[in-house]
Amino acid sequence: MEESRQVAILTRWGYDVAIMMARVQVALSAEEHRRARARASELGISFAEYVRRLVARDLGETRGPADPQGLFDLGDSGGSDVSRDKNRYVGEAVEAAR
Repeated sequence: MEESRQVAILTRWGYDVAIMMARVQVALSAEEHRRARARASELGISFAEYVRRLVARDLGETRGPADPQGLFDLGDSGGSDVSRDKNRYVGEAVEAAR
């Protein structure tokens, strides 16, 4: 994949086609950059997502926040409890790598 492109395919949440993103450079003053990063942090999103939302809103393509619920129930753990058994899993991985 070219360094200047990212491909996101999101079938479960509504997209069924590849979305191509272009890498761009934007020049901001140090103060604008600081304030924009701080605002993105307040919103709990990345600086890049903050800029994408601003552009989408200005172009009339408002994007709401992603629904984090989509991250749950993606697979079956088979009954494992990673938080309880993490030390055993790490140990098994280390042994298998030897």
